[in-house]
Amino acid sequence: MACNPEVLKHVPLFALLDEEEAAVLAGQVELRTFVSRQRIYKIGDAAGQAYILVSGAVRVTTVDDDQQEVLVDQPAVGEFFGFASMIDETPHQTSAVAVEDTVCVEVDRKDISILLQRKPLAGMDLLAVLGRQFHAAQQLVRIRANRNPNELIEEEATVGERLADSVARFGGSWAFITAFIVVLVIYTAINIALRSSAWDPYPFILLNLFLSMLAAIQAPVIMMSQNRQDTKDRLRGELDYAVNRRAESEIQGLARKLNILGDKLGDIEDLIRAKSPGGSGIDSKQISF
Repeated sequence: MACNPEVLKHVPLFALLDEEEAAVLAGQVELRTFVSRQRIYKIGDAAGQAYILVSGAVRVTTVDDDQQEVLVDQPAVGEFFGFASMIDETPHQTSAVAVEDTVCVEVDRKDISILLQRKPLAGMDLLAVLGRQFHAAQQLVRIRANRNPNELIEEEATVGERLADSVARFGGSWAFITAFIVVLVIYTAINIALRSSAWDPYPFILLNLFLSMLAAIQAPVIMMSQNRQDTKDRLRGELDYAVNRRAESEIQGLARKLNILGDKLGDIEDLIRAKSPGGSGIDSKQISF
């Protein structure tokens, strides 16, 4: 469908065009309509065209090494998608699907060449588009790289929380137990050897005071560290639950698709039997896909 020049005026990339140039470009580009859930292009498709969102909503996704779908972009009205692949003439690295009834302007490389010849400054707008997509990709990499909840918790930990972890880690080690026993033995041995001139004679009341103070301080510090560990375990459990729910959903989706395929195969077999001579000339066991 032909594109109205008024539509192009709402696209930031084409905002610098005058009426004549907008009319020329509108005569070259095409206005495409997509229904809800219709695929605009998929990964690996030849990069012949890019698209500008005029109305509706589009999800641009890719698939990571774990075979999980990752949302790359949700372009706003007037923004490009599939632009980089169209410019460098490489297969699409993403898939684009219309979330609802959507209208897009379809642009190819030749249209961009004519635009740059007539309006060289529009190249800066093209670079701005590429820059936004590049920054979005960088942000995606950073987010995907920080999926480890333990690393996120450690980054957000305060100095007090780090100190509590260190105290709890040292207090639960053999090094602390050995050092504590050595100090107690030396302390009691010196006071026993000094007898009447000892600063803390038997039954070592001052030592008991120090031990009580140490226990009173150490207990809440260890509880602080334990609470942080509980937070990590709870977050890890929530992530495991989310992964299990997603796996269950994908398994159910596969089961539904298999049931649909089975129904379709049954319909095809019935159609073949109906069209074959006598209505039963083909055995279903002879049909393979």
